[in-house]
Parts: sequence; C-alpha cells; structure tokens
Amino acid sequence: MMVKSDVAAPVAKKVPSERVHHGDTFVDEYEWLRDKEDPEVVAYLEAQNAFTETHTAQLDGLRKQIFGEIKSRTQETDMSVPSRRGRYWYYARTEEGKQYAIRCRCPISADDDWTPPEVVADATLPGEQVLLDANVEAEGHDFFSLGALSVSDDGDWLAYSTDTVGDERYLLRFKNLRTGELLDDQIADTAGGAVWSSDAQHVFYQTVDDAWRPDTVWRHDMGAGTDDVRVFHEPDERYWVGMGSTRSDKYLMIGVGSKITSEVYVLAADDPTGEFRSIAPRVEGVEYSVEHAVISGDDYYVVVHNDIRDGVKAENFAIDIAPVDDPSARREFIAHDPQRRIEDLDAFRDYLVLSYRHAALPKLAIADLRAIDGIPAPADFHEIEFEQELSSAGLGGNPEWVTPKLRIGYASFIEPTELLDLDVATGERTLLKRQPVLGGYDPADYVQSREWATAADGTRIPLSIVRRKGVDDNRPAPLLLYGYGSYETSIDPGFSVSRLSMLDRGVVFVLAHIRGGGEMGRYWYDNGKTLTKKNTFTDFVDAAGYLVESGWTTPKQMVAEGGSAGGLLMGAVANLAPELFNGILASVPFVDALTSILDPSLPLTVIEWDEWGDPLHDPDVYAYMKTYSPYENVGAKPYPPILALTSLNDTRVLFTEAAKWVARLQEMSTSDNLVLLKTEMSAGHGGVSGRYKQWEEVAFELAWILQQTGAYVPD
Repeated sequence: MMVKSDVAAPVAKKVPSERVHHGDTFVDEYEWLRDKEDPEVVAYLEAQNAFTETHTAQLDGLRKQIFGEIKSRTQETDMSVPSRRGRYWYYARTEEGKQYAIRCRCPISADDDWTPPEVVADATLPGEQVLLDANVEAEGHDFFSLGALSVSDDGDWLAYSTDTVGDERYLLRFKNLRTGELLDDQIADTAGGAVWSSDAQHVFYQTVDDAWRPDTVWRHDMGAGTDDVRVFHEPDERYWVGMGSTRSDKYLMIGVGSKITSEVYVLAADDPTGEFRSIAPRVEGVEYSVEHAVISGDDYYVVVHNDIRDGVKAENFAIDIAPVDDPSARREFIAHDPQRRIEDLDAFRDYLVLSYRHAALPKLAIADLRAIDGIPAPADFHEIEFEQELSSAGLGGNPEWVTPKLRIGYASFIEPTELLDLDVATGERTLLKRQPVLGGYDPADYVQSREWATAADGTRIPLSIVRRKGVDDNRPAPLLLYGYGSYETSIDPGFSVSRLSMLDRGVVFVLAHIRGGGEMGRYWYDNGKTLTKKNTFTDFVDAAGYLVESGWTTPKQMVAEGGSAGGLLMGAVANLAPELFNGILASVPFVDALTSILDPSLPLTVIEWDEWGDPLHDPDVYAYMKTYSPYENVGAKPYPPILALTSLNDTRVLFTEAAKWVARLQEMSTSDNLVLLKTEMSAGHGGVSGRYKQWEEVAFELAWILQQTGAYVPD
C-alpha cells in the first residue's frame, strides 16, 4: 500500500469543451491541458511531479539500492563484437561514467580475415578511429538521441544525425573520415536515417510533414552547393516512407507503407540520379517487402507478401521470386503456411536466411546456396535449433553480402544474450560474446516456463513466466503482469539485467502474449485490432484471472504494466477490472485514444486509422472506440494505485493524454489509492536519454512495483 501524507493532489481546473461527432456530444473538461507552451499547463505538470515525489519519497533508499544493483551487474566499460564492413571492423565502446556509446572502427588485417578482433573491455583496438563520440555530441543538452549513423561504401564519409530535444526531428551532418573534418553542410528536421549512393557522392534522407509522418525522400549532392533534390513524395497521409538499400549494395530502395498496404521502389545504386521504379503497384490490403538475391547466377527480387493466390490470401505471408529485369514475372518460392508466420528473408551471396514465427517464438532457417543446384526448395531450409524452449534467435550484424559465416543473436529470459558465428557448411558455432553479468550470476538459479490462459471465447493465450527458483514453492507470490498487444508487435524472450532486482526479491514476471500482438501469427493481430480491439483488453484480464485462480498470485500482490499502446491496455484494464490489481504502471500511455484518432491534424493519426479504425468518418468505429477509450470511460469506481509516466516532448503519444487521464482519475476514483503522474520535462517517447539516467528511471519504476506487489514494505 502507498504511504499517504497530508499533501493533496493538484486539482486541475475544469474548462468544459464539447466534442461532437455522429450525433454524440462528449464534454471534455481537461482538454485545456494540451498546450505545453501554456505556463499554467507547465505549472500543473510540475505540481503533479512534486506530488509524486512526495508520495514516493519513502522509496528513495530502495531506488538507490536498485540503481546500485543494476550498475554493479553491468560491465560499464565494454565493447561490442566488431562487424566487418569493407576495409574496417566497426564496433561501439562504452566507458565507465559516460552516458553514451562511442562509435569506432579499426582496419582489417587482411582481405581473408573474417575473425573479429577479440573483445577487450578496457582497451582500444590497434588503429582505432573514433567515428562519433555521443558523449561529446550530447554536451550541454539534457536529452540526446542518435538517429542516422551511416558510412559510405568506400569508408571515407560519415553521415550522422542527432536529436537534442526528444521530438524525433534530427539534424543531419557529414564528416570526412580521412581528415576528421566536419563539413559545413547541415540539414535540419530530418527523419533520422541516411543512405549513401555507391559512388559516395550522394546521400538520400527523409523529412516529415506537419503530422510527423516521413513523407519525402531527398537527394543531397556532396559538395555541389546546390539545393537538395526531391526524389520522392507520398501525398497520401495513410502512408509512411522509408529508405534503405539491399545487402548486396546493388539497389537503393524506397518503401511506402500503411498498416495494411505497401509498395517498394528500386533504383540501381550506381545510378543515383536515375528514377526509382515500382516493383509492384500498391493494392489495398496487400503488404510486401523486397530483397535482392543471386540464385544460380541470376539476379532476382525476393518478395515477401500476403497477396492472394488461387483464391486464398497468404495471411501468414508467402515468398515469391521475380527476375530483376522483369519484376512482373513472379513465381512462388515458399508457399503460405497457416501455422508459420513468415517475417523476412535475408539474402547473402551464398545463403538465404528465413526468419519466421511458430508457436509464439521466433525462428531461423538457412538454405546454403552452394549446396543446391538451381532454385532452393522449402526442404532446403534447415532450422537452427537451441536448447531452451523459450528463446529468441535472429540475425545479428551481418552488413557484408559476401561472408563465410553468419552472425546470429540468441537470448532467453534467463540466459544473457549471446552473439555467435555460424559456419553454415559445417554447422559449427563459435561464441563471440555473452552479455557480461557481473556479481556471479547463474542462470540455473532461475526458471522460465510457458502456460496458457483461456479467454472467455475459448482462445488460448500464451503466458511466459519467469521466476527465481523456489518462488513457486511459496505460492501465492508477488507478480508483475506485462502486456502490449498492438501493431502485430511480438514481445519475445529476452534477458534483462534490471529484471533481476525484481526476481531476486521474489517477484514473478509474466508476459501475457495477448491478441493484437504478433506472437501467434497474423490472425492473432487481426483479432486484436479495429472492431476486435477489445479482445486485447479482455485477454489481459483473463490472463490475470488465470494467474489468481491457478494460485500464482492474489490481486493484492499483482501489478500490471504496459507502455504506449500498452498504456492504452493499462487504461482499459483499470476500467474493466480494477479489483484484480494492486497497482497499474502506464508508461507514455495512449489513454485518450478517441480524441487523438478523431483529429487528423495530430501526429500519426491518419496512418493509425488502419490500426484502430476511422472514428471521424465511420459512426460504428466511433461508437466502438468510445466504449473502451480509457479517458472517456473513467468512472466512479475504486481504482487501484496508478503510476503514469510521460514526456513533455513526446510526438507519438502526447503528454496531454496522461495528464488528462490522471486529472480525471484523481477526480473520479472512489478509493483512497493514489494516482500519480510523473512527467519528464525534457524527453520524448522513449523517456530520458543516457544509460545512467535510464537506470535511475528503471529503479524508480521497479521500486514502485516492489512496493505495490508487497515484495518491499517501507519502514
């Protein structure tokens, strides 16, 4: 239970504002909290911060203890495993006491040298060159984020971009890596990425529109002294624009995508002033992505898609190949399988790597082109297997088109992340690095397992359960239930140093893989979006009910957590089942969803209509969203303790949403439980920047969770 004091919560004034749509009128008394330039709004946020600090002051000692634990388990001076690209090994170093990574490279010793230099935590490598020291770039700024970090193919130029506000608009700059000279060229308000042409004379970048949507690709001609050339613009507000290149470096690619439709344009990288051409015209509801592959000496586009073939839609995606000189002549390569969600196919000169999802877990399978005569068959792809059932495997940094080995990343909930080199021909695996966890960490002290809850409609919901060994012997236990459930995003097994501070205090960590995410394939996503969105919320409630009924925990020992769209989940769950939790933590919560999705002038709204529906023009969508949008549905009920975290400069989920939601909760709740709001006054959607600041924030959150689960009782 929270420690209370005589300090009262700040009371937001009420300024009635009517929102009228489809004959329905909603009176919003806290809409005035939208203007972050208004001194009264800033004063209200600061008052809420002071209120939160007062009511969490008793956790200060625990916060410091957790911060110390995270710090003591982390190898602060460290180095990533170098990845080979061209004439250099590229890597990042961190140094004790410094907030940000230092990006470096060193020359390779010989053309046939494919063994990366040994990782030496506290030493530089021979011939090391610092490409970018983010600590220097961040000096004088409360916030810092690195966007682009792109080296030209010849290794002589660096394009990089920085954000020092948190609004995800970046300043793009250029550095001569031969001389160390920083060019005068600066391009403001870019979207964060940069792609070089093969001759290193041109850089492609993106800008955003007023709604923060990347909509335009520009070409910057190095040293030309002329205005940049607009090479592509997407006027349809439902579509985002992305820019990249194939691993072979042979083609530049522009990807245009809504939530349900996409189109890809390509251009030969050695013809940067040429015209991009579409691989296949966009068709509503059809998504596809493209990679370049050379198979049996012929150039192909590999197309991962969910198109219709023989009257059946490839819901979980299929793969076609098409000759580069005739992209319309596509033929099936890997057929659709309803039990396997194909996510990607990566092409190397000698291998094809299939990334897919089965039984709520990510998998890899490889076809060795050197051992195949002609076009590979599905049977030529062989899965890479690992011992742990609950684990994640994916490609690591493999920037080179030609490589004798593949770099693979592996993780589970209880095993520190590993980076491996795989010799495809022999199957031999070489461990390059295991994430260091200082202080004698032993995975054998922890247990991970999979259980299944059952939703009201009979759907089985996978749960990933992580605990310290022996905790289940003392059921019921303190428990944190985490969920997201939107955008087909999958929350996969992964290791967390900070989570140990919770597990070691007897808290069970549970991930609810609810509908709206992508863990169980495209149908899992489709049944948790638009007019089926409520499945996301009821799945989470049913998962919580299962954990109580099966004896894992009790409502007095359970806390729920989610962020962004997962914050919408938290807001909906607070309204649906406040009695199931003794705490709800919502980070940058999307809790005023209907107001935001009704306003096409707000960042990201129009493109979001494919995810939530279009309540502005469709009365059925409006009515449906109004039944679950957390802010509108706050009522006179006994809410549990709630902690909402937001950032003033967030452009994805505006701080307004959390501020309004908390004001309404504090007004309406019939319980004595505290509703707290903490606003970072100089950060964006990802929260504070800098690893030590981030550890402090994690410690703040974990201390609150430990208190609310009963795993920690303040003096």
